[in-house]
Amino acid sequence: MSGEVVNGEVSTTDTPTPEQLATMSRDELARLGARLDGVELVEYGPRYVPGSPADKNAERAVAKWFVLTAVFGVLTAVVFIWWPQQYKPWYDADQWVYALYNPLLGLSLGLTILCLGVGVVGIARRIMPHELAVQQRHDGLSAELDRRTLAGELTDVGDKSGLIKRRGMLKGSLLLAGGGLTVAAAVPVLGGFVKNPWAEGDESQLWVTPWAPAADGTKVRLVGQDGTPVRPSDMAAGAMMTVFPAVPGGAKASDAPVMLFRLRSNEPVKVREGHETYRFGDYYAYSKICTHVGCPVSLYEQQTGRILCPCHQSQFDVNDGARPVFGPAGRPLPQLPITLDDEGYFIAVSDFTEPVGPGFWENKGRYES
Repeated sequence: MSGEVVNGEVSTTDTPTPEQLATMSRDELARLGARLDGVELVEYGPRYVPGSPADKNAERAVAKWFVLTAVFGVLTAVVFIWWPQQYKPWYDADQWVYALYNPLLGLSLGLTILCLGVGVVGIARRIMPHELAVQQRHDGLSAELDRRTLAGELTDVGDKSGLIKRRGMLKGSLLLAGGGLTVAAAVPVLGGFVKNPWAEGDESQLWVTPWAPAADGTKVRLVGQDGTPVRPSDMAAGAMMTVFPAVPGGAKASDAPVMLFRLRSNEPVKVREGHETYRFGDYYAYSKICTHVGCPVSLYEQQTGRILCPCHQSQFDVNDGARPVFGPAGRPLPQLPITLDDEGYFIAVSDFTEPVGPGFWENKGRYES
């Protein structure tokens, strides 16, 4: 058929009848679709002779990137699941292994996405048919006939590139790359199911903090940031200081920071039921981890007795058992039982008797409202 494009519209001589359309081959449909879009194909055809050494080299060059995508995708899962990720303090000999966890996870996932992108670009540059076309621009929607010709164009490109029929290596590597990328994307979601956080029962990590007494019953001292043990005389009335457990890595543990308060003796204080023995005189110790989403509760107003979380503005009343009085936090800050040892330093009588940090459904019934 012959015809011309006038003002972006196809002349009626280019529009085949339904009978003609039904008898057209895929190649004819593809060329008709290009012509109806006002496209002149100056050069069009396979980049290489099908089956030639150049054609096979191009396929292998692209396929290797999809194989690498799969390799790095699986490596992401391996790092996520098996690389040592438990915290190690700076003085530990294996601290460098722990420090590599996040960089390796990011590097492997990044290489997975990079290799997939390079492979897709490689298909366009080395596999898809070589095409040099000139297209006339026009306003408005495409003709309705394009619905029939579009499928012909797409399948014709796939046929000439060999993606549909003869490139088994490329199709296999592309499927492999998709599987690797799926693994890399799914492992952060499904990774939580790999290890049972409750395997140790009451000794599981979400129940136990570094404030727990040692195996021989030795109580843990309260120390400042520099490791100095804390005495009652170190604090003025109305003051607050952050303390940590005097154990290796105690200052780095995410559930360890505690606020030690010395309330004024003339202030009325409400003690939570069951916590009557948790204090020492006017001294009270509460977790510094907000029960909303785990931010550090680092602000204290002496005049009002309010403890403030800077992240989402939750407020807790230190004179009322650190109960939430404003903001999204739904339960009090856990209180640490404290007393003095034989040398007059503060120690933790026991670990927290309720979970530290944000709430989760498994802790139902393990704290007092």
